[in-house]
Amino acid sequence: MPANLPSPTGRRGFLKGAAGALAVPAAASLVGALAQPARADDNGLPDFAPIPAASVGPTPNADGYYVGRIAGNLYWVTDSYYQSMFLTTTRGVVLVDAPPTIGHNLLRAIDDVTRANGRPGKVTHLVYSHSHADHIGAAGLFGTDVIRVSHAATAGLLARAADPNRPQPTVTFRDKYQLKVGGETLQLAYHGPNHSPDNIFVYAPEYATLMLVDVLYPGWVPFKNLAVSQDIPDWIKAQSIAMDYPWQTFVGGHLGRLGVRADGTLQIQYMNDLEASTRSAIDSVDPSPYFAKYGAQGNSWAIFRTFLDAVAETAAAPVAAKYAGVLAAADVFTKDNAWTLLESLRIDAGVLGPFGVRP
Repeated sequence: MPANLPSPTGRRGFLKGAAGALAVPAAASLVGALAQPARADDNGLPDFAPIPAASVGPTPNADGYYVGRIAGNLYWVTDSYYQSMFLTTTRGVVLVDAPPTIGHNLLRAIDDVTRANGRPGKVTHLVYSHSHADHIGAAGLFGTDVIRVSHAATAGLLARAADPNRPQPTVTFRDKYQLKVGGETLQLAYHGPNHSPDNIFVYAPEYATLMLVDVLYPGWVPFKNLAVSQDIPDWIKAQSIAMDYPWQTFVGGHLGRLGVRADGTLQIQYMNDLEASTRSAIDSVDPSPYFAKYGAQGNSWAIFRTFLDAVAETAAAPVAAKYAGVLAAADVFTKDNAWTLLESLRIDAGVLGPFGVRP
């Protein structure tokens, strides 16, 4: 395993030695080890650590959804995979996102609430957090007369997608937009790219609630490859921007529970630990075996594959162990997150390791 690799060599000596065709069984065995789960059931599926009780949200009903009040006229819906939120107003319902996994249950959830509080149940406004189909792919359920609000970049991305399930927005903004409907207010803001080029912050000031999708994951480690985000430095920055809002309740768009401020602090700590561990692993994993074996074969991609995987595994191990039982799925995605952070450190921050300027 990576922890047992030879100690780092000087870059000049390493590059000189890498030109030789050395037999390095450790490199080949490492590739095999990285490809196999540590534990597997009879079907070959990996077994992962139990989910901490604190990471679990409310149990969905028989139809597969849970709807609950956040505060006042603000509610949220989850199917334990995705989340949406909505405001009931004197004029109708303002919905934020329409995840397809919840689908028609959004209509049922809204009907549950508005029948109980006597407010109009028609969705009059639909806010798109960003363009991704997994969060707004059920937007077509709400008819053609809904006012759809998004960042200006979302309109361009949806035009390219030409997806009938994601109708074009009717109102767009670039920096800030205050949506006032039937006595209720949402403050929409764009703080630059993060998970996607168009992802926005949706704040309900009266209820001290922030919705920001695919950035903070209350009770869980971030989704694979740092949420498959398109701008890793700004995705990391967005965590701190989120914490600058005076929210008390957080809607992250994923999984089964709402967030509190301690969740944001904990994820930032996780990311700080992961970055420190990744930087350390770049220095501690000896690149010589990978250059020697695969360089002799002329297989440049194999050098990158095996070395980057070894660094990611070395970086992930202590972080996954530290957060086991604290953040759900620490053993599922920490290596993938380390790999993505490693790539960002290389190409965004210039921490090039053995791929730096040749001596």
